[in-house]
Order: sequence, then structure tokens, then C-alpha cells
Amino acid sequence: MSQMKTNGTQTRSFGQRMNALWEYANPVKFMALSGKVLPWIVGLCALTLIPGLIWGFFFTPEAANFGNSVKIIYVHVPSATMAINIWVMMLVTSLIWLIRRHHVSALAAKAAALIGMTMTLIALITGAVWGQPMWGTYWAWDPRLTSFLILFLFYLGYMALWAAIENPDTAADLTSVLCVVGSVFALLSRYAVNFWNQGLHQGASLSMDKEEHVSNVYWQPLVMAIIGFGLLFVTLLLIRTRTEIRRRRLHALMARERMSDA
Repeated sequence: MSQMKTNGTQTRSFGQRMNALWEYANPVKFMALSGKVLPWIVGLCALTLIPGLIWGFFFTPEAANFGNSVKIIYVHVPSATMAINIWVMMLVTSLIWLIRRHHVSALAAKAAALIGMTMTLIALITGAVWGQPMWGTYWAWDPRLTSFLILFLFYLGYMALWAAIENPDTAADLTSVLCVVGSVFALLSRYAVNFWNQGLHQGASLSMDKEEHVSNVYWQPLVMAIIGFGLLFVTLLLIRTRTEIRRRRLHALMARERMSDA
């Protein structure tokens, strides 16, 4: 009996914690919480991103085979990492919208799209800058490069679909389905090197295997830069989501005014 009571208590406790978490899908509570944590996240972002980039660009040596061009990894690797992870975040929030119909999750996915598209574009540009001296060409139809380009097009298509549909709930439904489909290319962008052994793109710069990732002199500031990029994304995501919530409130108020005037 005591075992059953304990399990029941644990189940209720877990359920209560989940319910408390879902409460922040309420726009009012989300706005209150995000307003409190946003200054702290901005501060942490500044404390990691700026020192990480300065450390990487100005206080690391040239690489034996790559010269100073190796330092592009402090922008390329974090932006590429975020481009993939942002789409994964959009997938999660899109599924929450489809299953739970929480408007904040749909608006968060919408807010993340422009940030993810920008990160993907930065990764493509810096990859081209790296590729020209290393491979002798700015572009090659390498599996990872190609999947990244397709991911970029999916970001553009996602934003275009939001802009093309007037009804926000219908737009959220269709863009969520598109996000699920595009997740295939996000997966390919991450694991293309493992799926196909051929291709110009080298393996991952960060790996659990110490023999594969870059030397510690480059690895340590790179980790700091990645954390900084992650916090930059969270900062921009909160700002843009709060803006989307305000815009939705404004549209609702304007619609009520039009109805009252009619």
C-alpha cells in the first residue's frame, strides 16, 4: 500500500510540475516571465559571446595547414550549429501547436524562423569563404553543403507561408506541417558527413572523441562562442516572440474595433 501511495504521489507531483510548465504557454504569464529573465540572458550573452570571439580571433595562433583562415570557425561552427538546432526548436514548438494548440508555441516558431534563416545564411557565406582557399572553390555539391542550402530554402518557404496566409491559425497549421517535412533536411545537415563518407566537408569540429575535434587552443574559445551564439538566439527569440504576441493583441483589438463600428 505504501508503495502504491508513493507512486501515486510521484505521479501527481510530475503531473503538477507539467501543468505548471504548461501555464507559461499562457501569453500573459509568458510575457511576465520573459520580461524578468531577458536582462539576465542578455548579460550572459555579452559575457560569453564577446570574450569568446575576441579570444578566438585575436588570441589563438595560426594553424599549421590553414593559417589565419582557421579562425572563421568561431563564426561558421556556431552559426551552423544554431541553424540546425533552431529548426529542431521550431519542430518541437510546431508539434506542441498541432497537439496542444498553444498560441505562444506557434508564435515562438514563427519568431525563430528569421533568426534561423540568418544563421543558415551566415553558415553558408562563411563556409564559402573557408572553402575557396581550402578547396579551390566557393561552392561544391557536397552532401552537407547541399542539405544546408535546402534547409535555407525551407526557412525562406516557412516565412513566406506565414506571410501569405491571412488567418493566423491556418498559417500556424500549414507552417507546422512544413516544419515537420523540413526536419529531414535539418537531420541531413547535421549527419550528412556520417551518412556519406565522400564529400569535401570535413568531420565535426566538436566531438566526444578527443582525437577528432580541434586542438584545445581552438576548442575552448569555440565552445564559449557556441554558448554565446546560443544565448544570442534565446535573447532574440524572446524579443521577437514578445513582439509577435503584442502584434497579435493589436490585431485582435483592431478587429474588435471594426466589429463595434459595424
